[in-house]
Amino acid sequence: MALAYGDIPSGAEVSPKPYQLHIPDEQVEELLVLIKLAKVGPPTYESSQEDRKYGITRDWLLQARQTWKEFDWRPTEKRINSFPQFTYDIEGITVHFVALFSKKADAVPIVLLHGWPGSFLEFLPLLSLLRERYSPEELPYHVVVPSLPGFTLSSGPPLDRNFTGGDTARVIDRVMVNLGFRGGYVAQGGDIGSWIGRTLAVDHGACKAVHLNACYMDKPANVQDSAISEFERQNLARGEWFMTYGSAYAFEHGSRTSTIGNVLATNPVALLAWIGEKYLDWVDEPLPLNDILESVTLYWLTESFPRALYHYRENVPMPLFKQAEDPRWYIQKPFGFSYFPKELVPVPRAWVETTGNLVFWKEHDKGGHFAALERPTVLLDDLEGFVEQVRADIK
Repeated sequence: MALAYGDIPSGAEVSPKPYQLHIPDEQVEELLVLIKLAKVGPPTYESSQEDRKYGITRDWLLQARQTWKEFDWRPTEKRINSFPQFTYDIEGITVHFVALFSKKADAVPIVLLHGWPGSFLEFLPLLSLLRERYSPEELPYHVVVPSLPGFTLSSGPPLDRNFTGGDTARVIDRVMVNLGFRGGYVAQGGDIGSWIGRTLAVDHGACKAVHLNACYMDKPANVQDSAISEFERQNLARGEWFMTYGSAYAFEHGSRTSTIGNVLATNPVALLAWIGEKYLDWVDEPLPLNDILESVTLYWLTESFPRALYHYRENVPMPLFKQAEDPRWYIQKPFGFSYFPKELVPVPRAWVETTGNLVFWKEHDKGGHFAALERPTVLLDDLEGFVEQVRADIK
């Protein structure tokens, strides 16, 4: 039976294949066996620090592992399958995406872009809100949430050549254009998705506007300290902490991609430690453990981790994702931004303004790196406000 919001727009140049996820029982059972067999390291001074100065605590890992032993994957799978999903083959890559398609003739296309260790799962709460607010006849947008190449339900990048963020952006742009959105679409992204979104806005004509909730950069030389509010100044300590104590994982991803990929593909509890740390440290308020286990389970069952690290190689030996500072990547098109104080690097407005034509800014007093998961209502309200402001630029 066709799902509501699942009708492909009439102007589509291709017909993507409808998709429903079903992980074989044997794969789920194997995961549970591996969780039970996996060892946890011995107690150490470092693993006993409750402030997680040196990473996750051994106690947390033991408790999370115990809960994971009883984790039922099928309700997550059922929730995923309640949304229309499709796959589309392009450039030898099978791109998976979740979508809510509107029946309105003037619906604005929007592509939502996740990062690492995220996935399309991050945006399901936001899509649920849209289903609550609008019927298919009333929905003002076509919303497309792709799994980036290499992530979860999309196939991996090529094995015989290098694949970059520019390649990812090109593939996503072609998906949007071939869905019939040649006239224009809006991109939204955080984390790696903010990098892909910026690339779409700068290099691809069909992307008419971009809204981001992350912008990784240093202080511009021409911005005075007086241009920064006290709230923003206080939050900059978050970025200093991250660069000093929280960024080692990224250099490992980028410099020893194969090694860390192979290591964490052998043991699900090791993967839980590596990814779980980020869901603990990168948020403003704690997430439910079930959300963390859903994400790590999806990564494990789709063998995503080794396939999804390639973007990090572009940032070695340079600092993390400093694309925004280069005039080559200045966004000339309408540019919106949502500021969350516990983002990894909460960049002040005066800094962000140097990277694009900033026409929309919303500052929030709560929220962290996983904005779509932590604050879906807030992020959706911001995105709707931005789209309405720039609607005339899109068609």
